[in-house]
This record gives sequence, C-alpha cells and structure tokens, in this order.
Amino acid sequence: MSDTYEIENNAIDGEDEMGSLNHSAVQSNLTYLLKCETKCFVATELSLDISQYDLSEYELGSKNELKPDVCAYLKRPVIPKGKNDLLKVSQMPDLVIEILSPRQSVDYLIRKIKAYFELAVRSCWLVDPSRNLLTLYSSPNQYQTFTQKDINFSDKIMDIQLPIKEIFEV
Repeated sequence: MSDTYEIENNAIDGEDEMGSLNHSAVQSNLTYLLKCETKCFVATELSLDISQYDLSEYELGSKNELKPDVCAYLKRPVIPKGKNDLLKVSQMPDLVIEILSPRQSVDYLIRKIKAYFELAVRSCWLVDPSRNLLTLYSSPNQYQTFTQKDINFSDKIMDIQLPIKEIFEV
C-alpha cells in the first residue's frame, strides 16, 4: 500500500476524494460531539498552510498544506479585514484528528501526527473506525489507546471528555 499524499486524498487517476461509510460517520460524530460538548471552533477538511515550515523529514508528499479530517481551535482563526474567507489557514489548531480510511497506512498518519506536533498542535487523535480504536497522542511518542470497553474518552490537554460509544456509532 502506498502512503503518498495522492493516495491519502484518493487523487488516483483523476478521481475525487472518496471516503468510506465508517470514516464519514466517525468524522460526523466527532464534529457533532466536539461542537456540542466543547467551546471549540471545529472544522473538517481544513487546509492548513505549512509553506513556511520544512517538514520534509516526515515524507508527507505536500510542501504547502496539510488537511486533517477534523481540527479544533480554542480561539477561532480570524479572517483578515477585506476578505470573506480563507483558502488556507496559517493558525495551527489546538487539536487535530486523523481518521484512518481504507486507502491509508497507519505509518503515514503517524508521520503526519509527528509533523502536527512540530507545528505546535497541542493534541492529536488517531481514530481507527474499522477496529473502534481511538489513540490519543499527547506528544509524538506518548499515547494512550481507548476502545469501546472504555466508557469515556478523555483528553486532559484539551479538557475534553466524550462518550466513546457515540464516536463509533454508524
């Protein structure tokens, strides 16, 4: 399995992005739960501007942007006066969530998580919908995995507690 940026974004032979049912459901569930249970600004598929950073050691395939499945900010990014929107956001989120899809490798997402920490993201979650696992990274090499046996998922860095069962409801 290749783990290039093109594979991650399913840009194979001109195809558009094609997520799986479980990936989409978990992404929706997490977005909903974060919006309801926290005071965070939550965004999906937001393009983060990394053009000012050298992340070549992570072999991510993109030099200009990273696009997490879900990200959350304690303070919403500001749109400069005179603009209506931002195509790429230079303010890094406090929380990034990557959801493993059938076309991705875990190794690629772990490299991506390590890059997020270099960009000063405070907390990263890696979610595997096929196995109902959520791994909380509090630093590049420090993590804790939650399963459906756990009643709640707790991220102390972000002060977030969510019912694990609701994250994986399809």
